[in-house]
Amino acid sequence: MIKHIVTFKLSGTPDQRHDVANRFKEALMALPEKIDVLVSMEVGINENPAEEWDVVLTAVVPTMADVDTYAKHPAHVAAASLLAGHKAARACVDYEF
Repeated sequence: MIKHIVTFKLSGTPDQRHDVANRFKEALMALPEKIDVLVSMEVGINENPAEEWDVVLTAVVPTMADVDTYAKHPAHVAAASLLAGHKAARACVDYEF
């Protein structure tokens, strides 16, 4: 199994960032029903105002090839498009467990 962890730093006012983060979370949480390689999805929105990163997601897929399948799926592409104009930074780690 592969754990795919991604964190996002968003741009905008705190209210704008929170709104975008919530819409993004809602879209991501709908993905397990739409993408068959997606075993699970967890999304967290940072509540600590002292930190700079806004959103973290943890997805589980069976193989590294499935990370690519997930990333290219139209439902994932649509969810990711919600960050257009708001994504200041992204970091990712994929590891086998």
